[in-house]
Amino acid sequence: MSESFKPENATQIADVVAWAVSHEKPLEIHGQGSKRGIGRAARFGAALDTTSLTGITLYEPEELVLAARAGTPMSEVRAALGEHAQELAFEPPDFGVLLGGEPGQGTIGGTLACNLGGPRRIKAGAARDHFLGATAVSGRGEMFKTGGRVVKNVTGYDLCKVLAGSWGTLAVMSDVIVKVLPAAETQASVVVHGLAPADAIAAMGDAMRSAYEVSAAAYLPGDIARRSQAAPLSAGAASAVLLRIEGIEPSVKYRTDRLLGILKPYGRVGIVGNDASRTAWREIRNVDFFAVDHSRPVWRVSVPPAAGAMVLAGISAAVSVQGYFDWAGGLLWLAAPASDDGAAQVIRTAVSASGGHATLIRGSDALRSTIDVFEPPEAVMAMLSQRLKQNFDPSGVLNPGRMNASM
Repeated sequence: MSESFKPENATQIADVVAWAVSHEKPLEIHGQGSKRGIGRAARFGAALDTTSLTGITLYEPEELVLAARAGTPMSEVRAALGEHAQELAFEPPDFGVLLGGEPGQGTIGGTLACNLGGPRRIKAGAARDHFLGATAVSGRGEMFKTGGRVVKNVTGYDLCKVLAGSWGTLAVMSDVIVKVLPAAETQASVVVHGLAPADAIAAMGDAMRSAYEVSAAAYLPGDIARRSQAAPLSAGAASAVLLRIEGIEPSVKYRTDRLLGILKPYGRVGIVGNDASRTAWREIRNVDFFAVDHSRPVWRVSVPPAAGAMVLAGISAAVSVQGYFDWAGGLLWLAAPASDDGAAQVIRTAVSASGGHATLIRGSDALRSTIDVFEPPEAVMAMLSQRLKQNFDPSGVLNPGRMNASM
């Protein structure tokens, strides 16, 4: 790569983008590079590094709002929020170890641009649901602002929803504003041992329909549960359904006790306390179970929860995969065998029948160059995506090829 730029403000970002357009140089937009291994393996003529755009510019704990430069490390954001017992409720994952890097990397801008949410998404929503505002530069080299400090102040198009999940292909963000929420005082997880996938999804469905505000629901088969650093899970050979309850101590105790009663008909049940529960959910969120063997492609598969067991069975019948469920069965994490296509055809065939979609999260450069990393969009969505790209980045200089061959 011949050129690398580290702008310090939105004006300098605009200058870099204008240079890229005039020189026809495709730009790789990145922060700390913690998610560089996700997406198609594309070639770039230059790099725009956002790591000089750092610092929290506004934090009002009583108003539940935080503003920061886009390159601000997530570790700095978490530390500031922790001092006031607050958090990003969408529970962003840390894929550093999964992708062969270091844990604790990533920036707030990259987190929002990728729109990745953790186990609490079933209750709190995705990153885009907490993304209030941004200052950004389009691929035309034009600076713009969208959103504001509170939702009621937003007028016109809510471009935050467009930027979240665009993976830097539409604009380069210099500043962002997010909604934050109080962190739970404590948590515990109700565990149901020994269920098959179909029964596990039924149990998770009963828990989610209860009045006890389950904030996360996952299913770990026995071979994966044994890898957990949470002793109550790894001590046995059985599979485990985990149902997280968060809040103040008396409320957590009351709700976990009631949830136990609902789930007893499914078999052996128990409660995992605060420390072990936090460990287990960190592993689930960060996909730590697949972080050892980096030769295996890892897929993130989104399906209707009721179809999860059927999709897993269909894939397992064709190829040897390891997998577990999050989002009460709606999210399936799969480690596939190393092969020419990383089991893409088998996975996408099974997923398409359910109306879901699959994304390759980890794969070799060769694999990411030859298959669709993101789910190929249907014709109407492909047309809309192309129009967005044309409007925001007509010269195609921002992360071209990151999401697909035409974007």
